[in-house]
Amino acid sequence: MNNNILHTEIQDFIFKKSDERTDISKFILSGSPYDDITVQELAQQISGRLKAKDKLSLWHQTKGIFYPPTLNLEQTSSEATAVYKSTLVSGNTLIDLTGGFGIDDYFFSKNINQVIHCEMNEELSKIATHNFKVLDADITCICGDGLQTLKKSDTIDWIYIDPSRRHNSKGKVFFLEDCLPDVPSNLDMLFSKSNHILIKTSPLLDIHSGLKSLQFVKEIHIVAVNNEVKELLWVLEKETKKPTIAHTINLVKGKTIRFSFELLKENDSNVALSQPKKYIYEPNAAIMKSGGFYSIAKAYELQKIHEHSHLYTSNQKIEFPGRSFEVLTVLPYQRQILKKEKIIKANITTRNFPETVSEIRKKLKIKDGGDIYLFFTTNLTNEKIVLVCRKTTL
Repeated sequence: MNNNILHTEIQDFIFKKSDERTDISKFILSGSPYDDITVQELAQQISGRLKAKDKLSLWHQTKGIFYPPTLNLEQTSSEATAVYKSTLVSGNTLIDLTGGFGIDDYFFSKNINQVIHCEMNEELSKIATHNFKVLDADITCICGDGLQTLKKSDTIDWIYIDPSRRHNSKGKVFFLEDCLPDVPSNLDMLFSKSNHILIKTSPLLDIHSGLKSLQFVKEIHIVAVNNEVKELLWVLEKETKKPTIAHTINLVKGKTIRFSFELLKENDSNVALSQPKKYIYEPNAAIMKSGGFYSIAKAYELQKIHEHSHLYTSNQKIEFPGRSFEVLTVLPYQRQILKKEKIIKANITTRNFPETVSEIRKKLKIKDGGDIYLFFTTNLTNEKIVLVCRKTTL
C-alpha cells in the first residue's frame, strides 16, 4: 500500500481521471507523471474508483479511499446488498472471519457495537483498516486466520463468513465443502462460539445442496439487485427446530420487493393448471432461484400454464413480484402462422421450450426490442405455444 497515493494532489488526479472515464489500457502506456508512484498503482486506483461508481457510491464519492486489486473489488458485496445484510444482525459483537475489502463490516457497524474484521491478506487488511478510518467507522481489524482468531475469542453474538470460491488447487468452486474456509467441517466449533451465524454464498450454489451441507438453517435470503441474483444469505441459529423460511428479495430503485415462504411446504403445495387467461406473470429472479413455484401461485391465487413453465395466469390484473403482461393472442408454434403475424421486432423469452432465443430469432427473423413480448412456452396439454403480450403497469 503506497501511502503517497493519499496525497491531496494525487487524489485530485485519480478523481479527475476516473470522472473522465479514462481508458486504463491507454493510460498505462502513457507512464506515471509522479516519481514516487508507478503507473500500475495509479491505474489500480483509477480503475477501482470507476468500478465503485455504481456498486459502492459512498466509497466512490469519498476522497482518501484506497482501492484493492480488481479481483478483490469484484468479489466484494455491493452497497445495496451490504445495507440489506446489516438488517439481519443485531447485538453487541460480530466477527467477520473473511473480512476482505470490508464493505459488509462497515454497514454491520451501524447495527453492532463491536465489529471485528479478520483478513489473512496483509495488504488487504491494511487497506480495510485505512478505509475504515477515512469513513469514521469504529472497527477492529486483525490480520490473520479468522478461524484461529475465533478459537481464541470469547463467545460472540454473530459470526459472519463469506467463504472464498477460489480454491488453491481446484480453482473456482461452488460447493460449500470446497470453499475456504470449509464451513461445514467447522460448524461445531463455530456454534461453540456463537448461537448465530450468517453465511454469504455464490448465487450459483444449489439451495438444496447448501441445506444438506449446513445445520440449523433458520432462513435463506435470496438477494437480487435489479432482478439479478447477487448472493444467497444463510442464517443459522443453534439448535433451532423451526422450519426453514426462504425470503426472496429484489432491490429495485430504492424499493425492496419481498416474497417469503416455508421451504418444506413448497413440496406439499398443489397448484391448478390453466390455459393462458387475460394476464400472465413471470416471477422475479430471486423467486425463480428460490424454487418457490407452487408457493407463489398459492399466495397470489394464480394458475400455472404448465407444471414446468413457471408462468402464471389470471383474468384479473394483480400486483405481482415480477413482470406482468396482458395477453394479446395465443398462437400455436407453427412457422407459417407466426409469419402471418408479421412480427419483425419483439422481446423474446422462453420458458419450458426446446429452442433457445437465438435459434428462434434466426428462424423467424425477429429483431430484439419494441413493445411486443413473445413467450415461447408449453401449455398444460404439452403443446408448444407463443404468447403475444404487452407489458402492463399498475
